[in-house]
Amino acid sequence: MASTNQSPQYQKAELKFLNAKTDAERVACLEEMIRECPKHKSSEKMLANLKTRHNKLVDKIERNKRVSKSRGGKIGIKKEDMQAVIVGFANSGKSSLMSRVTNAKTEISGYEFTTKMPVVGMMNVKGVPIQMIDVPAIESEYYDKGIVNTADTVLILISSLEEIEKIRKIIDRSIGKQIIVFNKIDLLDDAEKRKIFASLQSKKYNFSMISAKTQEGIEELKEKIFQCLDKMRIYTKQPGKEKSEKPVIMGPESTAKELAEKILHGFSSKIKETKIWGPSSKFPGQKVGLNHKLKDLDIVEFKTK
Repeated sequence: MASTNQSPQYQKAELKFLNAKTDAERVACLEEMIRECPKHKSSEKMLANLKTRHNKLVDKIERNKRVSKSRGGKIGIKKEDMQAVIVGFANSGKSSLMSRVTNAKTEISGYEFTTKMPVVGMMNVKGVPIQMIDVPAIESEYYDKGIVNTADTVLILISSLEEIEKIRKIIDRSIGKQIIVFNKIDLLDDAEKRKIFASLQSKKYNFSMISAKTQEGIEELKEKIFQCLDKMRIYTKQPGKEKSEKPVIMGPESTAKELAEKILHGFSSKIKETKIWGPSSKFPGQKVGLNHKLKDLDIVEFKTK
């Protein structure tokens, strides 16, 4: 937009337009520019362009409102057995972290608010799929608190200690366990790393220190996420066969009966014998009742009537 021979008020409005972060702000700036634009023949084309741009932005805002209303304000994301969400300020490295730990296609740039919709991906830890969600920056208009509030685990991604409490105040209704993830440690020297580690440890945070750029600490973080989810991996097997490749994900203190019901509703009533191998068994192949409490990495064999 050329501002040649325009008044200081017009140029000020134009500068605000170029720095605006939302469409609503841009509309307000355009309205001011239209008011300040000279109303003579030589500026008719410029004025027409301003009005066209203004009308298009207003139409876009109205369309987005209608779409948001029809969707209840958010996109539909089916929650998997294990779900973790990444929250943080703009340019904290959320998209870079997602690209490191999942199969999600993320847009990474130096611009603020690159992520405008939640990005969903799957992270594999020890053969277990964990649903990861990168929500838009916590200070942006696109931030979705609904997803964050219901997630099993929340990764608070930061690059300075001061960001922790700012973010925790915003996500105070979140029910999930929290992991403080200090990113960009590739920019720190050893003394700075030790100081930050000591500070996080002294406050008894559950934390990890990583570099999404160099991948330092990524594997340790993935393991911490799984442990934080507090779930059990239970394998099943048929008589005379090897255990299943993929585990069934169960909550803590789950029983053999609950496992059977998760496999198939009503299945527990058809079982005549249950055998257990693994941490909860006294010996391999122990026969147990359906009320037997399972432990992580158990192998369960059901025989039906």
